[in-house]
Amino acid sequence: MKSMIHLSILLLLLHFHPLHGQTNPDTTQKIIPDRENVRSNYDKSYVILISIDGFRHDYMEKHKADNLLNYSKKGVRAEALIPSFPTFTFPNHYTIVTGQHPKNHGILANHFYDEMRQEYYSMRLSETIKDGTWYHGIPLWVLAEKQKLLTASFYWVGSEADIEDTLPTYYYSYNESIPIDRRIEEVKNWLALPQNKRPHLITFYFPEVDQAGHRYGPHSHETRQAVQWVDSAISQLVREVDKTGLPVNYIILSDHGMTKIDPGNKVELPQELDRDQFIIPPGAEIVHLFAKDKNNIPSAYQLLSKNAAEQYQVFLKEDLPEFFIGDNKNVRNRIGDIVVCATWPAVISLSDRDPNPGGHGYDPREVPDMNSIFLAWGPDIKSGIRIPAFESIHVYPIITTLLDLEITHSIDGNESIARKIIRDNSKK
Repeated sequence: MKSMIHLSILLLLLHFHPLHGQTNPDTTQKIIPDRENVRSNYDKSYVILISIDGFRHDYMEKHKADNLLNYSKKGVRAEALIPSFPTFTFPNHYTIVTGQHPKNHGILANHFYDEMRQEYYSMRLSETIKDGTWYHGIPLWVLAEKQKLLTASFYWVGSEADIEDTLPTYYYSYNESIPIDRRIEEVKNWLALPQNKRPHLITFYFPEVDQAGHRYGPHSHETRQAVQWVDSAISQLVREVDKTGLPVNYIILSDHGMTKIDPGNKVELPQELDRDQFIIPPGAEIVHLFAKDKNNIPSAYQLLSKNAAEQYQVFLKEDLPEFFIGDNKNVRNRIGDIVVCATWPAVISLSDRDPNPGGHGYDPREVPDMNSIFLAWGPDIKSGIRIPAFESIHVYPIITTLLDLEITHSIDGNESIARKIIRDNSKK
C-alpha cells in the first residue's frame, strides 16, 4: 500500500511540475557544526565542479557560448564526455561524483522502484532525496570530509542525503528560487572564510539548458538563450572567484546531452497487456515492469516481444546487456522483470500526454547526441590541450588527484585522464 501511495504522489508531481520544479522551497544554508580542515590540508588546491545539465557536446559552438570557448583554450577540453547508461540526470550526476556506473551505485533513473524495499525513489520526493540508504558508492564530498577537507554544495544529486552519515559542511536543499547573483556571492563568501573553515571542493549546478532542451528541443532559439545565459553566469562566477586570489581549479561538465525526439514516433504498450498486474514506474526512453505475480512474466514478455519493431527492444532482466546490470544485489532489485528500451528517436508513452521535443536516456554508443562536455582549467591543469572523448567515471580520480585525496574503495574509473591533464609539477 505504501508503494502505491508513493506512486500516486509521484505521478501527480510529474504532471504538474516542470523538470526540477519545487514549491515552498527551503532557501536557507545548512552548516554542519564543529568541522574544520586539519592544518595539513590548508595549502591544498581548490576545485569548483560545475554541471550544466543537458549541455550537449556541440553546444558551445552551436549556440555560441563564447566564454566557455575561451576557457577551453586556457586549459583542457575533451572532444566529449561520455555519460553512463542510462543517460538520465540523477544517475549521471551521481556517477560523476562516485566514479561508479549506475549499475553499481544504484541510482538507475530519476524515478525508480525498489522491489525489496517496496518503495519508490524520486527526485520529487524529499524523503527519498535525503535518505542516504538509497545511495551506494562514496561521493567526493564524503571522501573529502572523512579526510578532514571541508566541502560545500550549491546543489548536486546526493548532496542532501546522509550518505555514510556524512553531508557537505555547507549545502543548500535544491530549489530554483535563489537568484544567480546570490549563489555566486555565497561561493565567494565560502572562499573568504578562514583557512580552517574554508571549503576546498564546491559543487555548483545549472538546470536551465536541460529545461529549455526538453521543452523546445536542442536546436531551438530558447535553448540557445539558455546556453548563453549560463555562459554569462559562469563568466561572472569566475570573475568573482578570481578576486579571492586562491588557486582554484575549475571543472565544467554535463551529465548528458540532448536529442530531438520524434513526437509522432510514440511507443504504446500493447492494449492486451494487463498493466494492473505490474508495477510500472514512470519512464519514456526506458520502462521497467515489475510483475506482482512472477508467473505472468513469460506471457507478458512474449506479448511485448511480438509487438516489438524498430521502435523498441524488450529484455528479460536476466538477459539485459552487461553494461545495464551488474552484480550488486541491491541494484538488481531496482531493475524490472521486463525492461522495454525505446530506439531513438522513438519514446514510450505511458499516458495521453505528448512527448517533449527534446529528450535523453538513450545509449550513448548508439546516439552521440547523448554525449556532453568536459572543460578544465586552473593552476594545476595543463593549458591549451584537447583530449579524446572519455567516460564520466574518470572524473572522480581527476578531482581526488587535484585535492590530494586517497581513494579508499573500489570505483569503476581510473587515473588515466588525470595523468593526462594535471600538471607534472603540481603538488600532487
